[in-house]
Amino acid sequence: MRPSKVLCGTAVVALIGLGIGVGASVSASASPKTPKTSTTKAATGGKVLRVGTYHHVKGQYKTIQAAVDHAKAGDWILVAPGDYKTTSSEAPKAAPDIPSGVLITTPNITLRGMNRTTTVVDGTKPGYGKCSSDPAAQNLGPTVNAEHQGLNGIVVWHANNVNVENLTACNFLGGTGDTGNQIWWDGLNAKNKIHGWGFLATYLTTTSTYYDTLSDAATYGLFSSAWQGGIFAHDYASNFDDAGFYIGACHQLCTQIIRRSRSEFNALGYSGSNSGGTMLIEHNRFDHNEDGFDTNSQNGDNPPPQNGACPKGIKPPVKGAKTCWVLYANVFANNNNANVPKAGSASQGPVGTGVSLSGARNDTVLENTFIHNGSWGTIIVPYPDEGGPCTGGTPNSPLLGDGSCLYEESGNALIGNTYKDNGFFGNPTNGDFDQLRLEGGEATNCYSGNKDTSGKLNSIAASLQKTYPKCTGKNIPANLDTSFLGELLCNTGVSLSAFPDPCSSTDNYPRQTKVVMHPVPEKLASMPNPCAGVPTNPWCPKR
Repeated sequence: MRPSKVLCGTAVVALIGLGIGVGASVSASASPKTPKTSTTKAATGGKVLRVGTYHHVKGQYKTIQAAVDHAKAGDWILVAPGDYKTTSSEAPKAAPDIPSGVLITTPNITLRGMNRTTTVVDGTKPGYGKCSSDPAAQNLGPTVNAEHQGLNGIVVWHANNVNVENLTACNFLGGTGDTGNQIWWDGLNAKNKIHGWGFLATYLTTTSTYYDTLSDAATYGLFSSAWQGGIFAHDYASNFDDAGFYIGACHQLCTQIIRRSRSEFNALGYSGSNSGGTMLIEHNRFDHNEDGFDTNSQNGDNPPPQNGACPKGIKPPVKGAKTCWVLYANVFANNNNANVPKAGSASQGPVGTGVSLSGARNDTVLENTFIHNGSWGTIIVPYPDEGGPCTGGTPNSPLLGDGSCLYEESGNALIGNTYKDNGFFGNPTNGDFDQLRLEGGEATNCYSGNKDTSGKLNSIAASLQKTYPKCTGKNIPANLDTSFLGELLCNTGVSLSAFPDPCSSTDNYPRQTKVVMHPVPEKLASMPNPCAGVPTNPWCPKR
């Protein structure tokens, strides 16, 4: 379930306009404790099923789906370099609206390309070049009621411990179905229960070269929903109209890692709805997005709220963190790009922002670097939504009216972060970090050890750090900063009856003039040894 499709486009929903539909070495530093049912390493033993031709040696299969259909738990699927076009699609019987080029329903298998750049799972039609941007090359998926459903790339459906590694997926576009996702671990069902445990997603490139209408755009790069336990590492995502990375609907028990990855040229570098419990997002780079990173609470990808408090018996994954959801040692740079593809609520992401914590609770932002984000380095704000059951939120908020659902932020910690040249758009409140609170009585956020390389934080950030140096848990009153709220609304182009024209004559925020699609970097590192751990086979002879 994509939040950008779930939310209604009302002014109440868009009050803050944060656009939340809103990136890794596996052995580096401490990791969250994974559930016993989850593995974080490739399977051993099993058969090796080979697709294509590698070093002049033919495999047993011509298509990836044929190998997947013959695989059993414990097997390996190796894919030779090649441009694997999608000529048909499959969808789970329980979810016919998610047609996919490759559908995996068998647990405990590993799908691995032999070269990250040249092994391509391609959403464009045969007869065109790899990941072609030609409008005629785009495969818009099966037709239902005379409308195109769109396509997903690789979907892992309710299958535990499936690893996907060392390949590229491109140009899988959205439509009337739940589509437009390049690689997706999907555990959702009608009862909003978790139906997926464990995965490795390493050395993956996801992108699209094509953008036309909102229905013919790629939506997400790497996507995990209703899944517990998993690692994204050394991955890349670009050119998506919602987010490069997405993790959500994991019942505050996500237990996932994003490490040493990069997300750029997206509406949102990362989006996460109701993704709490133990989460470690470390040593990544989010740059040249409209809005670098968003996590939030909302009605959609249930259950809310987003809460990074530690589950019972679990300690924070990084020393110095106050909670188990930790954003650690990342770089958020130059997220000022209004000319990205964007749709739905993601299109309302505040341009020029490094990190947005929206309706977020008990999250730790620790020792990150924020560079040249024109609006704000970090913002902590409520998330106004609508509808029921409003789990964990305030229904019918007096501030928002009947039918509303307000998710207030609380208990978040900004510790030891470095800010450089943020807020250079020069509008009121633009700067290093700021917060907004519409309701009183919530636990304080805290700010300590944050610094600006100019020698001092801007005045708003310095005041917050002086006033709230410790996460004491004490309740604090509302902080209805109308100047900050007005700038958020102006930034996103949203207006309310109370703020019919929030922009002043001197306000200056970038607006989209033309969508610019960027090529995929050609020098992204492949897996050092794609035969590592694989049983002896003609492509990986015993050494």
